Amino acid sequence: MSLIDDLNWRHAAKAYDPTKKVSQEDLDKILEAARLAPTSSGLQPFRLIVVENQDLKEKMVSGAFNPEVMRDCSHVLVFAAWDSYSNEKIDKVYDHHTDVRDLPQGRFSSYTDMIKDLYNAQTPEQHFAHTARQTYIALGLAMAQAAELKIDSTPAEGFNNEVVDEILELKKLGLKSVSLLYLGYRDAENDWLSHMKKVRIPMEEFIITK
Repeated sequence: MSLIDDLNWRHAAKAYDPTKKVSQEDLDKILEAARLAPTSSGLQPFRLIVVENQDLKEKMVSGAFNPEVMRDCSHVLVFAAWDSYSNEKIDKVYDHHTDVRDLPQGRFSSYTDMIKDLYNAQTPEQHFAHTARQTYIALGLAMAQAAELKIDSTPAEGFNNEVVDEILELKKLGLKSVSLLYLGYRDAENDWLSHMKKVRIPMEEFIITK
């Protein structure tokens, strides 16, 4: 199937079959798609937390706006962004770039000095607004890869970030949750959306050509 076919197949599942689990092989493909997402300056300023432990999911349910989906899905992916930029974080990323490419460290210093000046002039709130936006590219690629594998997914911003951050101890990692992605296999009998036609704005209205 083509990517378009896969995207037409997928929908935000409203009910999951708790007896069906995503295999580690398929999960790894979804995670790799997210890891390969492009990010501003190649900094990858977020991390992906994989929650598969049912007891931990049960704790997180208190912060979910769709608790049954969180409880019954196979895995919960938490997209969590850096709470701020720092010179040290930028240097660590670019040292890794030069090491992988067999280049001398500091090879990109003129560029990293520029972005350090840019971010040093901003507030932590501005930093997080920027890092959080980067996560959505990875979220989209993860959903597309899941659809190709015929694994259902449900993206969610509807949750209590403070609850999730506290349970997963994200503050210690310098992270804040941005969105969730539930993964698993739909319970077609109880998923009211699964038998409905996919609805999107018509192409002639959606696309504006100048």
